[in-house]
Amino acid sequence: MLMVTMNTGKKDKKLRVQIIDLADRDYPVVLQGRLGKDAPAGLYALGETAILRRRLLGLICSIQCPGSIVLKTFDTIRALRDEGVAVVGGFLSPMERDCLDILLRGKQPIILCPARGLKGLRLGEKARQAVDEGRLLVLSAFTDDVRHTTAAQAVRRNNLVAALADALLVPYAAPNGKTWTTVHAALARKQPVFTFDVEDNAALLEAGAQPFQLLSVQWKNGTGTINEQLMRGFEDVPPGYGKM
Repeated sequence: MLMVTMNTGKKDKKLRVQIIDLADRDYPVVLQGRLGKDAPAGLYALGETAILRRRLLGLICSIQCPGSIVLKTFDTIRALRDEGVAVVGGFLSPMERDCLDILLRGKQPIILCPARGLKGLRLGEKARQAVDEGRLLVLSAFTDDVRHTTAAQAVRRNNLVAALADALLVPYAAPNGKTWTTVHAALARKQPVFTFDVEDNAALLEAGAQPFQLLSVQWKNGTGTINEQLMRGFEDVPPGYGKM
């Protein structure tokens, strides 16, 4: 495994980035199984790579999101944080960045997937602290010469997030948009996809997404936590199965 250094924007502070090749034992084999020839040839990881072995909930959402769904999303992310659910996402849109801020206030693992290379990527103080504590992994499929985010790179990043996740939370996906395409690919792979049962998500629910009903910290039946309920449908699969 190769190592490079990256300046995180904090004066006199450098963090090492691991380069994980396809042949590396740390490369998540689930990416090849789900993405095939489109699986990244290499991954660039800043932080604790053991998080990749966790059961992961992927967060993907269209940038333009109805206001009522934004509020539901914040409430849900807080509950997921308190339940200790490990979340992977791009956290690019303003709403997603707010979700990342909420998650960083907890103790659960997080994977941040930028749609660009890690060189020159600036991390906030809370994010740097989370990396130091071993609960934030910054993971990119892009080389250091990719310094800016484009729409095409955002699609590749979303596909990476979806492929890494055991289940997806999709607060909103604009019909026929880029997020919609990624979500439909996940549904075709029989991955569990959750969304809010509201009128704006009628098309997504019809396509096969499952309603995500948040009732405080416990679910309606009172017998399982959010973390347990989220994993319905693959509860017999051990954490990290097939990922490494």
